[in-house]
Amino acid sequence: MPRWPIALILLPLAGCGSNYNWGWYVVLPTNKQGLTNLEFLLGGLGTTIALSLCAIVASVILGLLVALLGLSRSRVARGLSRGYVEVFRAIPILVMLLWVYYGLPVVLDVSLGAFVAGVVALSLCDSAFEAEIFRSGIQSVDRGQIEAADSLGLTYGDKMRYIILPQAVRRVLPPLGNQFVYMLKMSSLVSVIGLAEVTRRVNELVVAQYRPLEMYTFLVLEYLALILIASLAVRRMERRMRTDERMAR
Repeated sequence: MPRWPIALILLPLAGCGSNYNWGWYVVLPTNKQGLTNLEFLLGGLGTTIALSLCAIVASVILGLLVALLGLSRSRVARGLSRGYVEVFRAIPILVMLLWVYYGLPVVLDVSLGAFVAGVVALSLCDSAFEAEIFRSGIQSVDRGQIEAADSLGLTYGDKMRYIILPQAVRRVLPPLGNQFVYMLKMSSLVSVIGLAEVTRRVNELVVAQYRPLEMYTFLVLEYLALILIASLAVRRMERRMRTDERMAR
């Protein structure tokens, strides 16, 4: 990785302020200590990305199941779906994370690591929003196609599998991509239970070297780069979908 881009980003900040003794050497690769710190900080990116991917996959699956319950003809199923959405949409992610990590092992008599607890907490809270996204996507499918499927004698499962869900999933992909970006940001909360992702690693270096401004500035830039890349991927996906729809017409 070239050294000069990081220096160009960080060095202009060294002129800010008047009485602070700046120490950007702790995050610059031009010296041994800075290079070691950078390797340690960047090593947490894999954990952050893996946590976000696992949580978004779990929340999408769970959200789809909750959405299908909400569209059921059964009043009980609809009530369960609505209750699930309202409960988990109302609980702050940090509160859910702490409860899952400290409380769930007591309730279920199981041992949960920080990574698993983070995935469970993030997916539970996010699945409530995913359920609403799927519900709106399914309900946006043209009613005539549903009636045509009924006239063909398709079962509920076949109708969902071959007619409704393919169209609904295509329409909800952009908001699902935005939820992944949101998940990347919320994954920083898992640092409070000890998971060694990027935020936790920065906190450890702050305690060890007491350079909070420099370390947290690097953390801001790290998340900014990560979110910008994810956002770019989501926008490209949206453009490709619009292009495919125009070609299909």
